[in-house]
Amino acid sequence: MLHMDLLLLDLVIVLAVARLFGALARRLGQPPVVGEILAGILLGPTLLGPLLGETLFGPEMKPPLQALANVGLVLFMFVVGLELDQKLVRGKGRIAVTVALGSTLLPFVLGCGLALFIAGDHVGGDKTLPFVLFMGSAMAATAFPVLARILTDRGMQRITLGGLSLAAAAVIDVLAWTVLAVVVAVAGAGDAEGQWKVLLALPYALVMFLVVRPLLARLVPAYERAGRLTPSLLSLVLIGLIASAWATEWMHVHFIFGAFLFGAVMPREGAERLNHEILERLEQLAVLLLLPMFFVVAGLNVNLRALDLSSLGVLAAILAVAIGGKMLGSYVAARMQSVPSRQSWALATLLNTRGLTEIVILTVGLQKGVLDNELYSLMVVMALVTTGMTGPLLRRVYPDRRVARDIAEAERAALGVTAAHRVLTVVPEPPAEQGPLVDLAATLARVKSPSEVALVHLRPYPSGRLEVGTGLSSELAEMAETLHELEELAGTARVQGSQSRVVSRFATDVAAELPEVVGGAEPDLVVLPAGVPGYAEVRAAAVCRVVTVLSPDQSEAADVGTGPVAVHHGSDAATHVALILALLRDRPLVITGGGRASSLAQRLSKLEVRATAGEAPAGALVVAPDNGTVPGGAHLLVRAEQDADPVDWAAAVTALRTPVPQS
Repeated sequence: MLHMDLLLLDLVIVLAVARLFGALARRLGQPPVVGEILAGILLGPTLLGPLLGETLFGPEMKPPLQALANVGLVLFMFVVGLELDQKLVRGKGRIAVTVALGSTLLPFVLGCGLALFIAGDHVGGDKTLPFVLFMGSAMAATAFPVLARILTDRGMQRITLGGLSLAAAAVIDVLAWTVLAVVVAVAGAGDAEGQWKVLLALPYALVMFLVVRPLLARLVPAYERAGRLTPSLLSLVLIGLIASAWATEWMHVHFIFGAFLFGAVMPREGAERLNHEILERLEQLAVLLLLPMFFVVAGLNVNLRALDLSSLGVLAAILAVAIGGKMLGSYVAARMQSVPSRQSWALATLLNTRGLTEIVILTVGLQKGVLDNELYSLMVVMALVTTGMTGPLLRRVYPDRRVARDIAEAERAALGVTAAHRVLTVVPEPPAEQGPLVDLAATLARVKSPSEVALVHLRPYPSGRLEVGTGLSSELAEMAETLHELEELAGTARVQGSQSRVVSRFATDVAAELPEVVGGAEPDLVVLPAGVPGYAEVRAAAVCRVVTVLSPDQSEAADVGTGPVAVHHGSDAATHVALILALLRDRPLVITGGGRASSLAQRLSKLEVRATAGEAPAGALVVAPDNGTVPGGAHLLVRAEQDADPVDWAAAVTALRTPVPQS
């Protein structure tokens, strides 16, 4: 008998604890679903134990709670289908599909292998096939809604990496739901009636897209005539949604597919305002009330008390397959499409999150008898771990500084502004003798187009305060002469195809003001003579690549000359600078540093670069990594930019051989 007072008390407890733990999860930088599932686990037998847990959430209470949770799941899956942007894959189709396949196939195969290994302990003979397929699909899932929330929280939906991950996740969703539909059909087709009903699933999907979709398009003019979402229009949507969910449940293909399919066939063209109002109404009900109920009820079914040491071994295997298969498959697939290494790892990290989608899949498996309670509990733990690790790991793989840089580039691109590759050069005294230094900066600027060379020259105020009529004219004349010399140097950069500008002024404290000037210019590369006032502060504050021209004779050190370019191969940044100088000045490149140097020299030789491995010859311009020590004979030290990507040598050589337009 249903005790209404106990049901209402359960609702109060579930909603209060779900909101509390969801808020705590959000404060810790985690998606609220993590806190809501933990709340359910804590309310269940794991913490409250059989006595109190069975009193509050006993067998007679779970059916009505599950019914409410299922209604929330219907609304949620409709929202997922409605928000699935089919334009995500456009323009990124080949890369997105390749990454999605890699992110799906490897964990799916590994999951099926693990399922075959443990099947004897968890399922009977007639359930082995659906169990194996189910474990594969559960390992391959990606939580599209949680992924979208993580990207939105960091602003990454506006950058290429965010769009690519959303596109890949959308494809993964389709693949995962397709496999799950097969699993549910196989698991539910135990009798003759079930078998023939399952065959209606494909015709039903065709009817939804070919017949129902055009009919739903009529909602748009009705909405425009009314000027708002009327109760009649919302009722039609809800009736259609629930009818679609009922139809797929009747076919033994679970109600979530009917709800998702109805959302997917809702009109898109010209229906933005209509869909926004529908989402606004339903999300409040689903997200605030019914969906937390679903996740808490999912947690109530987890009993970690029943696990033993053998279960921990199975959990370790599940985590290894889920995390290793997902990340390795995504990374390799992304690299095959020439996505840079750092972005590939970030993509793999994002696609490893499971959250909402995984819990939905696991709940279906439990309801259909494909999973037992022990394995369900272990898989829920896996879903929590993979969701919880995404945010912290993503910040390590792709730091906030890198995201901010990508967002700025995306905003410039949206405005049609092409950002120039800016090389900033600190020009010491006397400016007239710094031609080789500026020539070095202009050569390094040619790595990209358009480019800009900024010449910065600060000079201290003369001793004694400048006052009108007491020597000011001579100081201004001296500054005018300096500006003239700097403009002549700027012409050196313009000849090589770069724009150039001059920043020259008096400074009360050159060492203190120079880092501010350099930082404010936001350069991509700094060419910095060693020993200039403020050198240590500029080098420490710069987040970009820094090339230090060593003393005592900066002009000689900066002069590329006619000899070979030699590099101590200890960092990609130093070797890249040496490669730029060698190719753009048509000089041989000598790489020192043992086996790795020899391997890179051979690789560059195959790219038709005059590169050899060995000791730096006499007369060579010697480039070395800036790692705290100065090798004997070094002329240039190169410190890599923060969050540097590994250099793609083939792409670097191709870019350097592309002619730069002359200004």
